[in-house]
Amino acid sequence: KKRAAEIFDEALFKQPPPNEDCPICFLRLPLNRSDKQFKSCCGKIICIGCAYADMIARRSAERMCPFCRAPLTTSHEGAVEMLRKGTEAGDFNAMRNLGYQFYKGDGVPQDYKKALELWHQSAKLGCVESHCNIGTAYCNGKGVEKDKKKAKCHWELGAMGGDVIARYNIGIAEWNAGNMNRAMKHFMISAGFGHDLSLKDIQNGFSGGHVTKDEFEKTLRAHKESKDEMQSDHRDAAREYVQRTQLHQ
Repeated sequence: KKRAAEIFDEALFKQPPPNEDCPICFLRLPLNRSDKQFKSCCGKIICIGCAYADMIARRSAERMCPFCRAPLTTSHEGAVEMLRKGTEAGDFNAMRNLGYQFYKGDGVPQDYKKALELWHQSAKLGCVESHCNIGTAYCNGKGVEKDKKKAKCHWELGAMGGDVIARYNIGIAEWNAGNMNRAMKHFMISAGFGHDLSLKDIQNGFSGGHVTKDEFEKTLRAHKESKDEMQSDHRDAAREYVQRTQLHQ
C-alpha cells in the first residue's frame, strides 16, 4: 500500500507537459481561459492576441475565423449549434465548451447535470480541463452532491495531464488540510507554469518556512520564463481592449 502511494505521488508530482502553442503566433497559449478562444469551425484554440489582431485587420470586412477563415457566427444560437456539431463529431473541446454553455445557461437552458455529462464524455476522450471542471462541480455541489474526495480525484487527473488550474486547486485543498509540504509542491509546479496566485502562495510559504530559499528562487525564475513565453504585444492590446469595452458597457 505504501509503495502504491509512492508510485501515485511520482506520477502526480512529475513535471507535466507544457501548454500547447497558439496555432497562429506559435507562442504558448495563456493560462487564463478568458485569454484564449475555442473556434468550433476548425476545432482550434487560439490566443486572444491573434483574435484581436485579426479583428483590427478586418474591421470593415466580414468577420472570419483567424485560422481557417470560415465565417464567424454572430448569435448565441449559432455558436451553440456549431458546438453541437463538434460534439457529435467527437471533438472533446467542443464538448467541454458546450458543457460551459449549459453550466452558465448561455444560449441554452441552464443544466448542471447536462454540463457534467458533457464534461465526463470530454474527459474520457482526453480533455484535462474537463477533469478540472468536474472537480469544481463536486467541490461546489452543482449538479452533484458535494464530494471533496471526488473533487480532489478529478483535479489530480487534470493536474497530471497538465491543467494548471486543477493543480492549483489541489494545492489549496492540501493547504486547507494542513498538508503544507504537498501544497507547496503543487504550487511550485503551477507557479512554474506562470500561475500568479500560485506564486503568491509560494511567497507566503517561503515567509512561513515551508519553502527553502533555493526552491523559492527556482520557482521565481521558472514563473518569469513562462510569463515571458506567453507574453506578446497583441495579447496585451487585446486585454486592454476588453477592459475598455467592459468599462463602457
